[in-house]
Amino acid sequence: MDQKPNPQNVAVNINLDTTPVLYTDNIFMSTNEDGVVLDVAQKLGTTNQLRIVSRIGMSRTHAAKFVRELGKLLAMTEGRKQTGEKN
Repeated sequence: MDQKPNPQNVAVNINLDTTPVLYTDNIFMSTNEDGVVLDVAQKLGTTNQLRIVSRIGMSRTHAAKFVRELGKLLAMTEGRKQTGEKN
């Protein structure tokens, strides 16, 4: 029987040289009965143009979990400064 790894026990490795943070100020969402696609975009300077920097697809079930966990994270960190200190 396959068990899902506990997120606290998973070691995540990232190569900062090849995995940049892609800033977004726009997200376009589309969905159908099978899943959700997020087109993550950023505005190009002072123009009215957007550039898609990433496309993310997931199942509807995974999308619901993502929304739930992001909501928990935002609620838990509400009011904290970037340094991690509480106001």
